[in-house]
Amino acid sequence: MKLLAAFCAIGLALAAPAVAGDYSLGALKIRHPWIRTPPASAPTAAGYLSLSNTGAASDRLIGAASPAADKVEVHQMSMDGGIMRMRPVTGGLALAPGQTVEISPSGYHLMLIGLKRTLKAGDEVPVTLSFAHAGTVKVLFAVGQGPAPAGANGGMAGMKM
Repeated sequence: MKLLAAFCAIGLALAAPAVAGDYSLGALKIRHPWIRTPPASAPTAAGYLSLSNTGAASDRLIGAASPAADKVEVHQMSMDGGIMRMRPVTGGLALAPGQTVEISPSGYHLMLIGLKRTLKAGDEVPVTLSFAHAGTVKVLFAVGQGPAPAGANGGMAGMKM
């Protein structure tokens, strides 16, 4: 019976979706890094996470890189007259003291451009984030549907991109 329980536990652990961890870099807290599963032939993918600055000094996300893509850029999505626009953010993404910035489907996001392989649900993608003052940190982005939005199914959580 114990052997059967052990096999069941292993099976459940292997079947569970990948869940990205949380990371710290000095006063910066990085939570829930994830990438929405892109179509098999997609040349790009979008990455999301939450960045919190718990310190007394400002910082700035100035870049990112991943071995899974030719380049990674910080982009911002906006709506203009009912048309969705995505543009690179120039000069980096500011993180004021005490501020949390949600890098989410409805705003800022990381664009992985020139994917070098197909990303599938359950994969983990290493991304190195570079900050102006705190330095760099390597985080693993879980490929899948990401964490459920707080409260409900609002925002763009159900949109296919």
